[in-house]
Formats: sequence, C-alpha cells, structure tokens
Amino acid sequence: MLDNYQSHASVINQKESPADPGYDIKLLFPVLFLVGIGVVMVYSASSALALKKFGSDYFFLKKQAAFALAGIVALVICRHFPYKLFRSLTYPFLVIAFIMLAAIQITGYGYTAGGSTRWLQLGDFSFQPSEFAKFALVLFLAYSIDKKQEYIKNFSIGFLPHVVVLGVFTALIFIQPDFGTVVILGAITWLMLFIGGVKTLHLASSFVLIIPVIYIFMTSAEYRVKRIMSFLNPWQYPADEGYQIIHSLMAFGTGGIWGTGIGQGYQKLFYLPEPHTDFIFSVIGEELGLIGIFIIMGLYVLILWRGIIISKNSPDTFGSFLAAGLTISIILQVCVNMGVTLGLLPTKGLTLPFLSYGGTSLLVNMASIGILMNIRASGIEKNEP
Repeated sequence: MLDNYQSHASVINQKESPADPGYDIKLLFPVLFLVGIGVVMVYSASSALALKKFGSDYFFLKKQAAFALAGIVALVICRHFPYKLFRSLTYPFLVIAFIMLAAIQITGYGYTAGGSTRWLQLGDFSFQPSEFAKFALVLFLAYSIDKKQEYIKNFSIGFLPHVVVLGVFTALIFIQPDFGTVVILGAITWLMLFIGGVKTLHLASSFVLIIPVIYIFMTSAEYRVKRIMSFLNPWQYPADEGYQIIHSLMAFGTGGIWGTGIGQGYQKLFYLPEPHTDFIFSVIGEELGLIGIFIIMGLYVLILWRGIIISKNSPDTFGSFLAAGLTISIILQVCVNMGVTLGLLPTKGLTLPFLSYGGTSLLVNMASIGILMNIRASGIEKNEP
C-alpha cells in the first residue's frame, strides 16, 4: 500500500537538490506567508471586539504576534531535531496527552469557553491539550504502522490496537465536548491506516459500524438536531443555530471578487461570532474577496504538495508515515474549517491552521512543519553521493 501511495505521489514529484539540505523554501514560504496574513487578519477581525472587551484594540494582535514568534522558534527547533528520535518519545507523548486530556475534567484547571471545556488554565497561561493529542496520535500511528508492517493486514495487530488508542483519545475529547476534533482524529487514523496497508475490509467495516453510533449521538439531543437542520437550511433558524453560517455566507457575498479592503469588513462588528478564530476565513472572504480566497487556498495546496513529496522521499518508512500523518492533520483541518464557513459542513469549533487566533494550534502546526523539513533534509543527506 505504501508503494502505491508513493507511486501516486511521484506524479507530482520534482527532483530534490542534494545541495540544499537546509530549510525547504517551497514549504517555508507558504507557511510564513499564511502566518503573516494571519497576524494581520486576526487584528482586523478582533480589533472591535478587543476594544470593547479589553479596552485595547491591539489585545489579540499582540498575543498572536507573540504566538507567531514562538511558532517560528518551534519550527527551527524541530527542523534541527532528528525526527528518528521521536520514535523513543512515542509512548511518553501518548501518556502526556492522556494526562492532559484527563486533567481538563478531573482537576480545577479546566477552562470553559463557548460552552466547551477544552483548555487547561495555569495562571495567565492556557493551552488546548487536544492539539497535542492530535500530534501524539500521528506519531503513535507512524511508529506503530512502521513497526508492524509485516503483520499490518492482521486484524488484531494492524487494526485493533490503533483503534483502541483512538477510542481512548476520542472519549476524553468527546466529553469536552469537541466533536469536530473527534472527527479529525478519526479521519487521520483511517487515512494513515489505509496508507499503511491495513485491509480495506477492516477499514470499511469500522466505517459502517460507526454510522449508527453517529446517528444516535446526533439525534439524542434537540440542539444537535437543530444544528443539522440549520446546516441543511440555515435561513430557517436565523436567530440561533443558523445565525453563524448566515453571517458567514453574507461575509463572502459582500466581499465579491476584490473584497471590501483590510479593516473594512462589516460582519466582524459583533455580527459574526468568533471572527478571529473559527470564522476568520469568512472575514478574509469579505475583506480580501475571491482573489484573497484563491491565494489562501493556493498556499495550502503548496503545503499539501510539499508534504506528499517529503513523505515520498523520506529515507525510511517511519519518516514517510510521519510526514504523511502531519500533512493529513493540517490539511484535514483546513478542509473542515473552510467547509464550515462556506456552509458545506455542519458547524464545528475548529480553527484554520496558521491563520486563526490561538497559540496551541499555531505552535503544534509550526512544529509539524519543522519536522517535515527535518525529514526532507534527512532524505537529501542520505541520497548525497
């Protein structure tokens, strides 16, 4: 299965230069460009809210700029940290992720916002453990799939243990509640197992079995039913469940082709909830227009392309699976966030990588990019004459 994946990736492969073992400019450029756009758009989207709530329109801007600098440091560190050493950190990271997710519920450090308890608050410092859990799961899957390649088609070895770990994480995240992250973790696991060579029958069976569970969950509470109905027809619920998506679509419609201009958007002025986090793509659509949307999407496509190339050219299968998993993790979240803001998916509380306000997500994603660069550099060094 890995061979098939690599052969498909070779269609868009370009020859790597053995004289360039440093930073992958083709990957670094879109990432830094997105981070820069994110800092500007976070300020534009949050200035009115910050002024009203904190007395300074620069409140979120200063914090996002600090997050961006910390993210660059994380990228540099991970670029020079040998990715093969992550093998020995696989289970410690799993344990740490489990402890942090459990601590949200069983300690007094859990922080609640928007009806969900997803953060750990230590003084003035807060972070979202599910972002680290996402990375820990990718690392575990890459390590375990690589280690079990000879028996990957065996149900009890190649499929079941991975699903058990996924189940533990999703159970802890589910009760926060954070259904969007549960979906992302499930999709990451399914795709990585597929790439790793797990039997399609096992994967398809698990998908069929989970459908009744999802149905029961979605219909067990009235607000979830209304959320699905508002997704199908948001205009039927303009004052509650359909409010967010209506104003998101209005933002895109107002932006047109060229946009209203940075800082000139209207929906962010206390109409569109969470304009600097979950719905920053809507603000971008309004202020930068269709042209800005195409630029943003093009930058993400570049990241996807480089991730595939790096995975294909990895010096070993562990690096290949790790690169694939990190790329999948980022791009899946991009697709879900954009799908939500465009009304193509039900509303989920997921940020847009590199653009949305938030320190944990930015740090983890920047660290992931650094790891991708380290895998690439290791592959070039191995192929040097």
